[in-house]
Amino acid sequence: MPRLVSVLVLLAAIAFAVSPMLSNGFGGYRPDQFPIPQDDPPIQPAGWAFAIWGLIYASLIAGSGFGVWKRVQDPQWQPMRPALLVSLVLGTFWIETAHRTPIGATVLIVAMLAPAILAFLRAGTGDAIWQVRPVALYAGWLTAATGASLGMVLGGYGVLSEQAAAILCLLGVAALALGVQTARPAEWAYPAGVVWALAGVMAANLSPANPPVLAIAAVAALLLAYRAARSLRLNRP
Repeated sequence: MPRLVSVLVLLAAIAFAVSPMLSNGFGGYRPDQFPIPQDDPPIQPAGWAFAIWGLIYASLIAGSGFGVWKRVQDPQWQPMRPALLVSLVLGTFWIETAHRTPIGATVLIVAMLAPAILAFLRAGTGDAIWQVRPVALYAGWLTAATGASLGMVLGGYGVLSEQAAAILCLLGVAALALGVQTARPAEWAYPAGVVWALAGVMAANLSPANPPVLAIAAVAALLLAYRAARSLRLNRP
């Protein structure tokens, strides 16, 4: 069974990485996918921020491949694999869902996020580069991406204004990210994924300047970065 699950995780990581090529990629929702067109919503990161997916895909494939090759029976790898498998299998269908329905995609990304965070928290400590870091980076970006997706749905369907949705979802992302970071403070890749997304949000809100969104994103990013640096310093051999 451990061998089967490890192989399934590798296959799911490959399928997850290939899925954008089968669905014309994804650089954010189209404005016309919402009753209230989202032409330039403040919660959406700048387009360049989505380039992190290349690193996430490559690291997940490399890490799961290493797990099949060298760590099939390792007890430190077993607890995280089922949760990661669920998240990756769901993720394979996310881009195609996002092209069709933002609400469905938001529900799906929440369903991806929960097992991704669980996999990160369950990952062992012996293989940081191959096991922990790929899942941490994936879960970190996914934390912010979930907030962005929810914010666009709230604004696009008129539940809140675009500005109010952005502020609410940024606060939610910050709270969740800080909570996950507290549960596993020694791993820097999780906050790095969130900070990268927050940097993309800040870049998208510089011109014209959006002070409330810039302030919340900047404070959250600085706090996550400070706590990560402090943890690295305290855990340095």
